[in-house]
Amino acid sequence: MSDTITKFGPISFITGTKGGRYPYCHSLYIEEAGVVIDPASCLDQLQEIARSGQAKSVWLSHWHEDHIMYLNLFEELPIWMHEADVPPMKDLDTFIDWYFYSDSEYESMRESWRQMMVEMFNYQPRKISRFLKDGEIIDLGSVTVEILHSPGHSPGSLSFYFREPQVLFLGDTDLTPFGPWYGDLYSDIDAIYQTVERLRNIPAKIWLTGHEQGIFESNPGSLWDDYLQVIQTREDKLLDFLTEPRNMKEIADQWIIYGKPKKPVEMFALLETISMSKHLDRLLKKEVVESDGDRYWIK
Repeated sequence: MSDTITKFGPISFITGTKGGRYPYCHSLYIEEAGVVIDPASCLDQLQEIARSGQAKSVWLSHWHEDHIMYLNLFEELPIWMHEADVPPMKDLDTFIDWYFYSDSEYESMRESWRQMMVEMFNYQPRKISRFLKDGEIIDLGSVTVEILHSPGHSPGSLSFYFREPQVLFLGDTDLTPFGPWYGDLYSDIDAIYQTVERLRNIPAKIWLTGHEQGIFESNPGSLWDDYLQVIQTREDKLLDFLTEPRNMKEIADQWIIYGKPKKPVEMFALLETISMSKHLDRLLKKEVVESDGDRYWIK
């Protein structure tokens, strides 16, 4: 058996290149049912599955490019995912729109991102054959899987609970030290809290994630709380900075999410801005901060 594959009963966990760090993820393969989940892990292993002719469908935990990079290996197969994440799969402009503000200042970045999606991530418009729904139970032969809608990271993010071996694939609720990522326009911080509370109560014995460590053979325990605490720590740093009025550029320049500028700086500055805007919207709703439309400060 390849050292990139770990078996849990009928479920094969395929470790992604670079340890499943972006631009890769970890994949699952249920050979008996021919189900490939999130084909963006290890090119060699996914090519082998594709050549075998045994794959019958591709399931996606969500729409992000680091989970669809090798979808082109399975061109003839039906794609199953949650309906809420379908729009960016159908059209490249919509895909870009879900990441970027429409302001003209971002147009050059949108163009370079568009090119990268095609050249690096093999993007092409896709027809989705079936919508996976929350609570749905699907028989895959020797194992049944429960579909769990787990929004926050994206509107249609999914987790998969394989009941008989009690294996829970968390997708991008990945329990990494970096914490939750909510840098696209439709991510939702409050939904992430709800998703974590739901997933931590699933009676699993094995927990699999979409990135980095990937496999937890004992309960992640305090990692659930640590993961959510990252959100609160970011928010506390933001509030400390808002003791006097600050505009969005000043806030983004604090690099509260990423810690320091990363290359390409222009891209990460945008992701920082979008993420901070999610915190500010939350704090405005809670009436913790005030705004005049341009600047923000503690109430």
